[in-house]
Amino acid sequence: MTRPVWTVPPRRLAGAAAVALVLGTTPLLGAAPATATPRPAPCSTDPNARLAAVPSPEQSLGFPLGVGQERVVGTDEIRRYLGAVDAASDRVVTGVLGTSVLGQPLPYAVVSTERNVRPATLRKIAEDVRDLRDPRRTSARKAAATAAGDPAIVWVTGNVHGGEKSGADAALKTLYELASGLSCEVARRNENLVTVIVPTQNPDGRDASRRQNEYGFDLNRDWFARTQQETDSKLELMRRYPPQVFIDAHEMGGRQYFFPPNADPIHHEIAGEAVDWINRIGEANKAGFGYNGACGGAVTTECYFNYSTYDLFFMGYGDTVPAAGFGAAGMTFEKGSASAVADRVQQQFHTQWSTLGWAAAHKRELLAGYFRIWTDALAQGRAGALEPNEVVQPTNTVQFPVPDIRIRSYFLLPDRQLADVRQLVERLRRMDVEVYEVQRPTRLPTARIFGGRSATNLTVPKGAYWIPMDQPQKHWIQAIMGEDPYTPFPYFYDVSSWSNPLLMGVSAVYTGDDVRPWARPVREITGGRTAWAGPTGSYAYPLDSAAAAEFTFALLGRGVPLVRDLDSGVVGLPATSLTREVDRLAGSLGVTLAPRRGPATGSALDLPDVGLFQGTGISTTAGSHGEARYVLGKRWGLELTPVTTADINDNTEAFTGRTVLLVPDGNSPTGGLTAAGQANLRNWIAQGHTYVGLRNEGTRLARAAGLTSTTEQPKPTGYTVIGSHLRVDVDRDSPVALGRPAEDFEFNNNDPILTPSTTGTNVLRYPSGDTFWANGYTVGADTLKGTVALVDEPTGAGRAVLFAFNPLFRAYNENGLHLVANALLLPGGAASRAATPPAVAPARAAAAAAPVPADLGGGWRPITIEVAPADLARTRAVVAGFTGAGRASLANGSAYLVIPNPDGLQADEHPFLGDLVRALRDARVPLRSVVA
Repeated sequence: MTRPVWTVPPRRLAGAAAVALVLGTTPLLGAAPATATPRPAPCSTDPNARLAAVPSPEQSLGFPLGVGQERVVGTDEIRRYLGAVDAASDRVVTGVLGTSVLGQPLPYAVVSTERNVRPATLRKIAEDVRDLRDPRRTSARKAAATAAGDPAIVWVTGNVHGGEKSGADAALKTLYELASGLSCEVARRNENLVTVIVPTQNPDGRDASRRQNEYGFDLNRDWFARTQQETDSKLELMRRYPPQVFIDAHEMGGRQYFFPPNADPIHHEIAGEAVDWINRIGEANKAGFGYNGACGGAVTTECYFNYSTYDLFFMGYGDTVPAAGFGAAGMTFEKGSASAVADRVQQQFHTQWSTLGWAAAHKRELLAGYFRIWTDALAQGRAGALEPNEVVQPTNTVQFPVPDIRIRSYFLLPDRQLADVRQLVERLRRMDVEVYEVQRPTRLPTARIFGGRSATNLTVPKGAYWIPMDQPQKHWIQAIMGEDPYTPFPYFYDVSSWSNPLLMGVSAVYTGDDVRPWARPVREITGGRTAWAGPTGSYAYPLDSAAAAEFTFALLGRGVPLVRDLDSGVVGLPATSLTREVDRLAGSLGVTLAPRRGPATGSALDLPDVGLFQGTGISTTAGSHGEARYVLGKRWGLELTPVTTADINDNTEAFTGRTVLLVPDGNSPTGGLTAAGQANLRNWIAQGHTYVGLRNEGTRLARAAGLTSTTEQPKPTGYTVIGSHLRVDVDRDSPVALGRPAEDFEFNNNDPILTPSTTGTNVLRYPSGDTFWANGYTVGADTLKGTVALVDEPTGAGRAVLFAFNPLFRAYNENGLHLVANALLLPGGAASRAATPPAVAPARAAAAAAPVPADLGGGWRPITIEVAPADLARTRAVVAGFTGAGRASLANGSAYLVIPNPDGLQADEHPFLGDLVRALRDARVPLRSVVA
């Protein structure tokens, strides 16, 4: 069969062929780099020969790294050691890529030959590699010359999870060896590679021995959205030095070590070359690992395993984004945290060193293949072809193929949520995606509308944004814009959808037609004042987006008087308030300010005084509490007052002095409120205040307090909705929905299933008919038909706004952020302080008395293992070796074993999940699906 021109050789399974190199000892495949300078003396055959001038870890830190190490390196010590090595070695330059939330610098080092790290040479190397990413401006001859003469770029990063410290220490050891070594092993690595070392990506978390950063964000889920400054600055440095190989060093539970080949699924838009490199690097790591070798049989500690737990699917990881966005062999390495610090660091060093050795020996192949990745992407985009789904685990098969569709263009329409549309354009542009603004209406013969619909002869209006797939970043465009990620295999430990147009709730379409609109390239974000309103006029903008909400809170924080039309949602401000600074802010957020001749009219907006609940059941270091501190506190500039359970029970000023109370997700059904506290809460709301409740605890606390008639349905056996988007109908009679379309999309991550309210407005409801739609991976999603995702419950002059989902999830659910902003800005009613709390309606009292379903996921998800009924007994026997808490049930021809996850742990931090999955595979139990 003849392959189309855009395909690449099939991804090979690791182990299918012998690897030529072990630790970089095989002669190079190509000529010496043109940028390398001849050494004044031959390299040494002594692996211990080093430059005495470069301080060793023992000299600088007072202890060795790896073998003999007794404690981890401190954050300040990391910075000092990078500076000491830089000062002593001509092979090293250092810099600061950004700062953490608490203001700590994020240092990095670049190490290669003395010549390669000279500023002009380093700039030229980086420019040459960047040129490989665009075959339209780089000829095949120039690419071949770069592959032959330039070094490849390899990144070694660690400590993205603050408590996982060994990768950073090993990175320092790697730096020392490269900076000081005189052996031929070191010379080959430095001559053929530019190695970028970022020891710690999360210094605040490292200091606190906490997985998350200071805002409680998991930085290894933040890569595509770049909400956190640590992630954003790192990606900017990656654009400067694009990697061909990328190591992200982690820790996990136990005493074993993982390096790829990965577990399935692998995202289909990760190029075949990158997967092939990843798997072959795995072979080099096997050879260089040492210790007890491969796990299996009696070997259970200080050993390595592959093909388990760690997939390559979600576009928020430190392996998938380097792979899909940069064409690199992006790899997660995981070392068991129960091992001694010396073993943890030494094993991390072994895999880093082996990876560098493989990359050095194959640098010419890496750079040639790198050019081919972008060449193929251009051809695929021109043809509208998507990469097929594949699996790498030898025992797996593709269960869900990529459908036979063509996608040549995406269009973001300007009819609504325009500021968020522009923010998405900037997100794309900052990953080197080319976006164009349509200058004349363009007809699409056929189009697909996000949400599973299609159209013919659709007109794309002037002002829309066009993202053609015929460009080098085709893989990345599809990876984050695609309506569905098309998982090949039902194994997940994160979410199954992250389609950016759906997350933002913007109007978008795509087409396989070969259309060429009259359009101009977008060079910068647009917004701000379009014309002068005059001294007695005003400016108006629609508050229909998260970006417009951020602008609104910024103006209120500056004391700018704002009014809002409660029918249209449009906000107005006096022309005299539009300073140059305010205009620039509007422009940076993509908010267009339209001039009006007369004064602004509408209801006055007030800056909310928000209390953030941190009482019983709430984690203050992770989850939606941290997301609220980031979104409401940092981005929106609101002062957040902590409110405890005791504050509500005792009616203290910390509670009663607030206009809004936000209750994040947590694991308590009551928040610890007493009957008196519940009455205090009802009375406070009745006085004209707003309660905003998120997901489990936010809705359950409200129900227990008699604030809603919704009840929570138990999830049926086999029900699976893991980070998927679903269509919702919007009741725009509620002011919570101001600015939203009649149909919207909601991100559901195993959220509570709520019955409709009979005492309030069901703002977001899942359709019960043919318009019901879900993407990602779902099983039994029809259970949601007719249920609600958001209710607005009045009590006296105030209201309770209850989200069944987490609208602040990772701060990248922009349509959810807009809904929260609406809730915070609700006008308060005029009511006097009631001597007694309002009576609880009978429907609400009945709801409060209803049983509460068990919270098996702890704010995340329980572990659910699906097998054939005949395999249930064997599955239970294996699970019993880890926990006695499994709950078994049968449904729809499958058996399910659900293991509670009360602390809401992610799969990669769970104490036994990885070992359990491997034990099931070792027992040859066929797994139909695993969701964790």
